[in-house]
Amino acid sequence: MAVPDFNAHGMTAKYAVLVDVGYLYAAAGEVLLGAKERKEYRVAADELIQALQKHALERIPGELLRVYWYDAARDRVPTVDQRVIAQLPWVKVRLGNLNARGQQKGVDAQIRSDLEALARHHAVSDTVLIAGDEDMVPAVEAAQAYGVRIHLWGVEPPFGTNQAERLVWESDTVEILSADFLRPYFNRAPVPVAVTPAPSPAQVFAGRTVKPVPKAPIGQVTKLGPSRPNVEEVGEHVAQKWILTRGRDNIRDLLPGPLLPTVIDTELLIEAEKELGHSLRPYPEARVWLRDGFWARVYREFDLGVGISSK
Repeated sequence: MAVPDFNAHGMTAKYAVLVDVGYLYAAAGEVLLGAKERKEYRVAADELIQALQKHALERIPGELLRVYWYDAARDRVPTVDQRVIAQLPWVKVRLGNLNARGQQKGVDAQIRSDLEALARHHAVSDTVLIAGDEDMVPAVEAAQAYGVRIHLWGVEPPFGTNQAERLVWESDTVEILSADFLRPYFNRAPVPVAVTPAPSPAQVFAGRTVKPVPKAPIGQVTKLGPSRPNVEEVGEHVAQKWILTRGRDNIRDLLPGPLLPTVIDTELLIEAEKELGHSLRPYPEARVWLRDGFWARVYREFDLGVGISSK
C-alpha cells in the first residue's frame, strides 16, 4: 500500500491516471487474442478500470484525483460502453472523433492538454500515463518541468515493443502490464449473425402516431395505466430510433440481453416517457413491457429468434 505523500504546499499529494484507450485496447487485443480491430473483442471496461485504480493505489504515493479515459466515437456520439464508463465514480471520459476509416482524431491533443493543465495548476504530483505514442513526449517534458513525476505504463507486447523509445526514456518510471493482468477483462466477440435489412428512417417515422392513454371520466377514480400494446410499440420505436441514430454496432454491444446497463435502461425510460407524454414510473409492469418491446425490435434487427419471457 502506498504511503500518503504531501506536496510543496503541505496538502495531501494526488495523482491522476490518463489512459489512451486506443493504445490500451489495441495492444491488449493483439497480445491476448491476436486481434487487429476492436470489433473482434469485448472489454469489461468497468472491471478493468477498477483493476487499474487498485494497481495505481499500490504503487503511486498520494490519493487518486481521477481516471481520465480517452477514447473516440463517430461524431463524438458516445457508445453504450462509453456511456456506462462515464457513470463510474472518479472517471472522466474524453472523446475524440472516429472517422470513416476507424482512425481516432483529436485524442492525443486532449491527453497532452490535460497532462499539461494538471501539472501547471499543481493538481497532481504524479501521473500514470498509459500510452505509447511519441507525440506524448512534449507534454511529459512540460509536466515534469512543473514538478510532476510521470509513471509510464505499457501493455506487454507479443514481441519487440509497442511504445515509442523516446517516451520510455523521458518517463520517470516505466512498468509493463502483463498479459495475465489484462486477460480477465478481454474476451473474443461472438461471431456476427445474418441480419435483415433495416427500414429507412422515412419508413420508420412517416405517419407514426402514439395512441393516447385512456383517461377516466371526470369524478371517477381509477388506477388504469398505459396499455401493454401501446408501451411495447413505443419500446420498439425507441429501439429502431437508436439503431438509426446510434448505429447497429453500438446496439449490438447490448446483446445478448435481456438485461440493460442501468444508464441505458434509464435512457430508454426517458425516451419512452417523451413519446407517451407522461410518466411510466408509477407502473412497474409498464417498464417490463417497454423492455419487451425494445428487445423484440433488437432481436429482429439481428435475426435472433429469442423469445421474451415477461408475457
